[in-house]
Amino acid sequence: MKFSWRTEWPLWALLLLLFSMAAVGWMHGPDRVPLQWGTHGEVARYGGKFEGVVLIPIIGLAIYLLFLLLPKIDPAGENYARFAGAYTVLRFTVLLFLTVVYALVHLSMRNRIDMSTLIPNFVGGLFLILGMVLRRLHPNWFVGIRTPWTLTSRRSWTQTHRVGGWVFSVAGLLMILAGILHSAVATLVVIVVIGVGILGTVVYSYFVWRGDPDRIQSTGPFRAG
Repeated sequence: MKFSWRTEWPLWALLLLLFSMAAVGWMHGPDRVPLQWGTHGEVARYGGKFEGVVLIPIIGLAIYLLFLLLPKIDPAGENYARFAGAYTVLRFTVLLFLTVVYALVHLSMRNRIDMSTLIPNFVGGLFLILGMVLRRLHPNWFVGIRTPWTLTSRRSWTQTHRVGGWVFSVAGLLMILAGILHSAVATLVVIVVIGVGILGTVVYSYFVWRGDPDRIQSTGPFRAG
């Protein structure tokens, strides 16, 4: 899989924004940075400047470099070219989510904002996009729903990711609804639904694998062909 400035510059822009905010926060931000919030939006924990201002940009850079590395070390690396567009969307979405959360942290340094509503909404949006991306993935070792059965059956991989995409999409909508309702109980219900949905998807991958006459016994996923 080849990377070019056309696909990379939006991600570079997000990284630049992250580190620019870090520089401003380090110079002008408070010594105590809010990092966790309660169910009613109140600050539950503060952290120091390194944890609250510097750590998230470093994590963003590490995620960006990891995403660049994966196609190079994946035994099924040639498959990444088959879902290059989805992979780019995935990388951009993860960095954008991190940038938005970091921007909210900066806003919370100076103003009281309702993080208990905003964070579930953004997490829900992240899940919605991941649901769309999942349906476009091809077999690989690192990205997607990787079970022993999806990695040894093309049918299981395809059908599991189609179902998993719907699970993530529904979970995203429920998470947004929980944020709007502003209810800790609703959020807990959504978490349980997500857990059950993910477990059900894993079990589903096994039954599809059992019904696939072309399944193989292998140590790695299908390659392009």
